[in-house]
Amino acid sequence: MKGLSLSSFSQNFLGSAPEWYKLTVIGFLIFNPLLLLLTGNAYLTGWILVLEFIFTLAMALKCYPLQPGGLLAIEAVVMGMTSPATVYHEVEMALPVILLLVFMVAGIYFMKDLLLFTFTKILLSIRSKTLIAFLFCAISAFLSAFLDALTVTAVVISVGVGFYSIYHKVAASKLAPEDREDDVEDGDIAADYRAELNEFRAFLRNLLMHAAVGTALGGVCTTVGEPQNLLIASQAGWNFAEFFWRMAPVTMPVLAAGLLTCILLEQIKILGYGAVLPERVRSILTDFDKAESARRSDSDKAKLAVQAICGLILIWALANHVAEVGLIGLTIIVLQTAFNGVIEEHQLGHAFEEALPFTALLVVFFGIVGVIHDQHLFSPIIAYVLSLPLDVQPGMFYIANGLLSAISDNVFVATVYIGEVKAALDNGTISREQFDLLAIAINTGTNIPSVATPNGQAAFLFLLTSSIAPLIGLSYMRMVTMALPYTIVMGVTGWAGVNYLL
Repeated sequence: MKGLSLSSFSQNFLGSAPEWYKLTVIGFLIFNPLLLLLTGNAYLTGWILVLEFIFTLAMALKCYPLQPGGLLAIEAVVMGMTSPATVYHEVEMALPVILLLVFMVAGIYFMKDLLLFTFTKILLSIRSKTLIAFLFCAISAFLSAFLDALTVTAVVISVGVGFYSIYHKVAASKLAPEDREDDVEDGDIAADYRAELNEFRAFLRNLLMHAAVGTALGGVCTTVGEPQNLLIASQAGWNFAEFFWRMAPVTMPVLAAGLLTCILLEQIKILGYGAVLPERVRSILTDFDKAESARRSDSDKAKLAVQAICGLILIWALANHVAEVGLIGLTIIVLQTAFNGVIEEHQLGHAFEEALPFTALLVVFFGIVGVIHDQHLFSPIIAYVLSLPLDVQPGMFYIANGLLSAISDNVFVATVYIGEVKAALDNGTISREQFDLLAIAINTGTNIPSVATPNGQAAFLFLLTSSIAPLIGLSYMRMVTMALPYTIVMGVTGWAGVNYLL
């Protein structure tokens, strides 16, 4: 083929990722087999591979980890560090989690109108910024305990993008609120609106961060809050209700501390918090919402009613564990689409777009987990922690999980640790009672301190890479800074709960 060259392949490799990142990944892929060949040390090579994989997770903003991480996992299988059978076994063990991601996230997608309606009414009907922030955080926590944190975050982002777009165009004095699809540059905005727009951006940053933290507060509480929760629950044999009650001595104090932190941040106005909604912005948004309400037909109202009923069915079904979580999600999809007239295949397809990339990444995780298990990489670490006094072990697991989850993905970290602890239980190294305590420490350790950076929480990373982040000036370092008070308060409270309340 004319014009085809090596440079063409290098351009396509990992697409728009930086050149240094591409070269680093290529270096990993060349170095690993050479290291194994020259040293014959599979243990050392395995650890290098795991650290390289964690690097790809930490660099998720440069390139989605599925591609570089997937190449490393494939290489590990080719080098004999693990086998396809081991990877398949790990996937088989995690089938409930995969069903959760595929069907539950898609099921909540069809509830977006109801969730959008709820958050919009909160924002426009309440004047106290502190109360708005509290409700955004608390409702996000409640929804994330029963729904999916990514979807809840997506809804809050939709609210933010919609409101920002409406006001931005009105401020530009060019377009009516209804014509909100075209881009308007800040330079088009009259000078007297710019300060107001910046204040509005700060206001939206506050709400989005409070809501994102709320998804972590609620997500740690139940089996469906985060993917790793269900994995831990399945290893421990806990149903929805038992999981909630076992976690409660840690999660309930953390929830209270997190909500109190939300209120205090709005009151003392530090680290960018405390911005209020400008009155002129509120007026514009209220007028637009009234126009939308006037246009809402009886059919639209019936759809909202169906979504509300399905929400109640979902909560009841989860609380009573009437079926596996993924099957409950599939039931919610069927009910909502049947009664709301969503009957075309392409309409259904959009619901699965959010979850499938992460589902694929989760299977790649299991490839790396296969290496960890087959090469016994974590055995010395686990053996050391388990050699400590029994009352010290949960706190140490919490700290170890928390630190690693803050720089990489908490699902990966939880998958590794719960597998090793379950193996210790099966081998008779620890008692069932101690296993339960360590499972609680692993779940809370991977969920709570991971709010420190966008790397640890999928909802945080989703927010950072969303379309609204550049619009409101929400950068990586700003997210880390704004999350810092929550990280300290929630992290210390969680550690205290693991050490003293279990």
